[in-house]
Order: sequence, then structure tokens, then C-alpha cells
Amino acid sequence: MEHNHSNHLKVKPIGIDTYRENIIYMRHDCQVCMAEGFTALTRVIVKYDGRDIIATLNVIHNSELLRHGEAALSMEAMARLNVREDDLIEVTHLPPVDSLASVRAKLYGKTLPPNAYQEIINDITQGRYSNIELASFIASCTGDRLLVEEVVSLTQAMIRAGHNLTWPPDIVVDKHCIGGLPGNRTTPIVVSIIAAAGLTIPKTSSRAITSPAGTADTVETFTNVNLDLTAIRKVVEQEGGCMVWGGAVKLSPADDILISVERSLDLDSPAQLVASVLSKKAAAGSSHVVIDIPIGESAKVRTMQEALHLKDLMLLVAQSINLTLDVVFTDGQQPVGRGIGPALEAKDLISVLKGERDAPIDLRDRSLKLAGRLLEITGKAKGAVGYQMAFNMLEKGEAWKKFQAICQAQGRFTEPVIGEYKYDVRCDHSGVVARIDNRRLARLAKLCGAPQSPGAGILFLSPLYKKVNPGDILYTLYYQSRGELDYAREYLNANKNTILEIV
Repeated sequence: MEHNHSNHLKVKPIGIDTYRENIIYMRHDCQVCMAEGFTALTRVIVKYDGRDIIATLNVIHNSELLRHGEAALSMEAMARLNVREDDLIEVTHLPPVDSLASVRAKLYGKTLPPNAYQEIINDITQGRYSNIELASFIASCTGDRLLVEEVVSLTQAMIRAGHNLTWPPDIVVDKHCIGGLPGNRTTPIVVSIIAAAGLTIPKTSSRAITSPAGTADTVETFTNVNLDLTAIRKVVEQEGGCMVWGGAVKLSPADDILISVERSLDLDSPAQLVASVLSKKAAAGSSHVVIDIPIGESAKVRTMQEALHLKDLMLLVAQSINLTLDVVFTDGQQPVGRGIGPALEAKDLISVLKGERDAPIDLRDRSLKLAGRLLEITGKAKGAVGYQMAFNMLEKGEAWKKFQAICQAQGRFTEPVIGEYKYDVRCDHSGVVARIDNRRLARLAKLCGAPQSPGAGILFLSPLYKKVNPGDILYTLYYQSRGELDYAREYLNANKNTILEIV
């Protein structure tokens, strides 16, 4: 047996995807584990060629997986360190993370000063927190545990922890939807209208975490979204707006880390939601923002009381970070548009921009409402005429022309392609659509393969209060492989009457 008493180990790739978490795998009798006293779940520093990451240790007792002198890294850890097979890494102790004391204090109900939130967010951004520690911080902020001034401190800390963009115009606009509704792909329509009106709207969006499509997933079906900051600036300078993935420019990077754990816990803290949304808008250089809050039984915000509380908190925090904010309440009882899934949603929004006769009216009207409010709060539309101004730009084809120009500036415009195979879900009795469970419908679209298969998802044809008869198509599942359909049909058989309630 070869013994090596240094803290250096050779990398062995094993192809394990741990999403955002850095994991290092070492033998239980590894010389480094034994010499340093490392045990399972110990947080360690892994160094290579001047770079370092913080990783969680998983201990392997199967001697066939790793030889002495070897360590394995998760795919995420290998990418961040930029290491390959047989590269020599160094593993050392992680010094104590002092900010965890503030997290413990918050768990016991203490009010934290601004510098405590900055230290916590800095440590989170630098990867010093494990998922368990992240979960502790998220739990400490749930409910009404944070005072308004603490939400402001958290928001400001998240802004400072990443890149902050600046733009030449004094007025830079943005919009955001709180979420929870399948479809609802208003962003590319709003961006096209606002940019066509001569305002600046550098829109960065996220990919899906638990939904069938994020805005970036949908936009990627017809143009490039992985642009670096130089390319984004060029597009915005040329066309006044863009539609890109925000992950490439690291705006409020702590937010992406927190969201990944928050979704696993199924916790939607109003304080963290506000800090999350507004920190990204401020970091993106926005001066005027409209927030869309859908309200519905199976949306993220379920009651008007919750919506009013969220609105008040957002307005107070926005004022503290010099952001002009308007909040719009919208119907959250059912999907918006007909498509659920990247390419299907893209088809919807393109049909709205083209002014096609069968374009989804609800998607068009919601987009016009949001664009109209942006035109009003920026002073571009004088008085309450923003909706009409946005409507005219859509009707005259100016928004469609601008949309195409932005896509070409981002590298291409190609028609989105929906799934090759489909399965119709039909009605088995007469009645009226009385209730739609948005969450179950979204899950069904994911089981069809969305968003990993961009063409997968659901074409939804049964809005609330529609009269249906036996044999009518309620919705159509689109998929790329037989296996995806099998998963979807199994879920459908168990949930068909709760996804759509017909009375």
C-alpha cells in the first residue's frame, strides 16, 4: 500500500451531478482524512493552480471506487476548479465561518444589524455555507421574522455581493412576475414593446428550477441567451433591449444559491422573495420596475391579503434602494396562454407579436397591461394611456419588428420546434371547467420532459368556465420519447380529475 502524508490527491472523475453543491469524495482510510481528522460532511478547502473552492466531504468505504492517493470531485466542483483527471489537488481545513453565529442568533429571534447580513451573504456567495447551513439561514428568515429594516439590509447585501451594471440612460426599466402560473411568458412581448418605444430594457431572466420553463429556457428556443456582459451591452446599445440568461453576468449571485435550497424546502418567505427580486433589479441597473403578482389558489401568492402585504413590503424596500416601483395584481387562477413548456410558450408569444388572429388573448392583454404601466411610470405615456400606447405599437407591427431585431442582434432568430410526438387528453363527461390546479398541471408538463426537452410540454385548451363535452380535447401532451409519455400518463391517471375539475 502506497502512503502519501501530504495533503495532495489525484483527481478521479466519476461523473456525479450535484447541481450547485461542491462535493469531494475520499476513502475512509485516505491519508488526508486520517491525518486531518476529516469525517463525512466536513467542509474543506480544495485548491488547484491558484484557485480554490469550498466542498463538502463524502466518505467512501468501497475500496474499488477510489485508490489510495485519489479523490473524486462532483461535476460542479470539477468545473469550478477547472481540473481534469490526474490533476493534483490540495485539501485543507476550512477555518470557522464566523457569520454562522449571526444565523444562530436569527434563529433565536434576534434582530441583526446590516453588517451581519453583509457577512452572511458574502460567505454564501463564496461557497462557505453547506446546504444544511443555507437551509438554516432560509428558515431563520421565514414568516415575519425579519423587520422591514432587516429586509432592506438583506437586499443591499445581496446587491453588493455581485456585479452591478450601469447604463447611459437615466431611465432603465424592467418587469418581473412573482410566478406560480404555467405559461405567462409576457417578458419577450414587454421587452419588444418597451424597446420599440425608445426606452432601455436590458432584461436578464432565469432558467427553470421547479417549473416547466423559465423565461431564458423559452427565449433560447428562438435566439441565443448565453451572452457575456460585453455582448449584452452591444445588443442593448444597438436595440435598446435584450432577452438573456442572467446567470452569465452574476447579478446578485447569492440569490441563485438561496433559491436552489429554498425550492427544495418549499418555503416562500416574503422577506427573501422581496430581497431576491429587488436585489437583481437594482444590480441590473434598473431605475423603474413593474412587478406582476398573480393571485390564485394554486399560484405562488394565494390570497389578496398576502398580495397586499407583499406589495407594501416591496414598495418600502424599493424606496430604500432608490427604485421606482409599481405593483400590478393579475389573475392567477389558470395558465396564461396555451403553451406550457419552452417551445410551446415561445409559439404563443410569437403569435401575439405577429398579431395572428388565433393568438392567446389573455397573454396579449396581460403583456399590454404590464408594458402600459412601464410606459406610464417612466413618463413615456402621459396619463393613463399606457395600455393604448402599447396596443398601438403591437397593432402596427413595431413590437414584432423590434423583437426580430433584438433576436438577430443576439445571434439568430429561428422558429421554435415543438415535440415530435403528442397525446391528447380528452374529456369523459359534459360540464364546465370549474377549477384548474396550476401546480399539478406544471408538474405534468415537467413529466413530459420540459424544460430539458425544449419541445416538450402541454398545449392547454380548457380555460375556466369553458363548456366541454365527451371526447373534447382538454389538453395535448407533447414529448420526445416514449419513456416521458409513460411517466406523464402514470401521473395523469392518478391526478386527471384534480388537474382539471369539471362540474
